[in-house]
Amino acid sequence: MALVQNKKAYFNYEIIEKIEAGIELLGFEVKSLRGSRGSLDGSYITVSGTDVFLVGAHIPPYQPSNTPTSYDPYRARRLLLTKKEIASLTGFEKEKGLTIVPISVYNKGRNIKVEIGIARGKKKYDKRQTLRKRDIEREVGRKLK
Repeated sequence: MALVQNKKAYFNYEIIEKIEAGIELLGFEVKSLRGSRGSLDGSYITVSGTDVFLVGAHIPPYQPSNTPTSYDPYRARRLLLTKKEIASLTGFEKEKGLTIVPISVYNKGRNIKVEIGIARGKKKYDKRQTLRKRDIEREVGRKLK
């Protein structure tokens, strides 16, 4: 079950490949995510050297009065990947037209994981086609009911 989802990821992008990664969080961020508070809207993934970061994700503090004053809910969070996975992400990032976006944050046992997607942006006509297909499926579902 996903704790937080990037709802626009499948609409704005065509997902080519998915990767699972761990995420380095503070204690109150973990509690906040387990309460399904947070947002992946407008967030993306960057590779810098041997580290991979989740940038732009909003994770509010669990108890705002008990958090440090220097806490930034939009801070870059390091993702935990193997060297092989980081090398492949670096290759994808350098390739023209590809973006690395977070799809969802979820529990896997006691750990919190991030599902990353290597994606290609959709054109406007592709988005219209997706909306048309969704409307047709909705009408068929109503008639079969």
